[in-house]
Amino acid sequence: MVQYVGVSNVVELVRSVGIETFLLGLVDYIEEDFRRWEEFEKSPRVASHSKAGVIELMPTSDGQHYGFKYVNGHPKNPSVGLQTVTAFGVLSDVATGYPCLVSEMTLMTGLRTAATSALAAKYLARKDARTMAIVGLGAQSEFQALAFRALLGIKSLRVYDIDPDAASKFRGNLAETDIEIIVTKTAEEAVSGADIITTVTADKRNATILSDNMVGGGVHINAVGGDCPGKTELQGDILRRADVFVEFPEQTRIEGEIQQMAPDFPVTELWQVIAGQATGRRSDTQITIFDSVGFATEDFSALRYLRDAVQGTSFYTELDLTTQPEDPRNLYGLFRQPAPAMQRSVA
Repeated sequence: MVQYVGVSNVVELVRSVGIETFLLGLVDYIEEDFRRWEEFEKSPRVASHSKAGVIELMPTSDGQHYGFKYVNGHPKNPSVGLQTVTAFGVLSDVATGYPCLVSEMTLMTGLRTAATSALAAKYLARKDARTMAIVGLGAQSEFQALAFRALLGIKSLRVYDIDPDAASKFRGNLAETDIEIIVTKTAEEAVSGADIITTVTADKRNATILSDNMVGGGVHINAVGGDCPGKTELQGDILRRADVFVEFPEQTRIEGEIQQMAPDFPVTELWQVIAGQATGRRSDTQITIFDSVGFATEDFSALRYLRDAVQGTSFYTELDLTTQPEDPRNLYGLFRQPAPAMQRSVA
């Protein structure tokens, strides 16, 4: 039997501890795995692109466990009542090859993306940062807001979306928090005076969500939306003025904001900053950018965290996913065993 954590399990688990507590625990696991970055097998995700979107596999291993996530990104899905992103993940034991956890990863991707964003800002944003702008109020936006509140104490948000209904949804979902939300009429108005800017739009196109004249000194940009080839949010001139931090350069140069730049455009890997091998923010006037595309180790961290969190609880079920013949060499023998009573047909 294999432990299975479904959507309802994740919802009830998060409710039981509180979403911000859950996010902080997830941050700890992600930070721990970034510190041991060199232990992991790493490769760019395997992607199958179409005009409608992308389907990807994101694998990694630390030598003891192997994990992967299946995930899609289809920006037009909401127009037909479907999620832009859906995902599931598997964590396996390297020693036997047997899966030990299968989990939904749609909710967990939202949570781990926000946790990674806040973790990066912990090292890259100014210590006195108090106000964040969010441009793009889709499925990821509330997670981002709560992660930054939990880890960095950000309680003042300036937000913008081209769809007024998205802003209403956002305000409604966070109405019971103490977060101050100012809905603006333009992206320019949203980022004015913000210490941290999060861009998290969904359209699969080379867009200019932030132009160079919108970004002043000292700002930290959490660039989340540019996450596949042909999809960007920042004007290239901003990148030239800033110090850019990435997860895995070989993947980010294909999918991130830096796909606009020359192949040798200088970047710093986030794990190096977290592990103390590189400098993050050097001054209060420096512009920092976390060019976030999401990487397999973050999903690995999320699967590890979820596995540990559900032990001894009712927040999982068991899947009859792996065969268990009495003689491992006699797989065919399973067909000769009497069928379970509930599965026998009535003559």
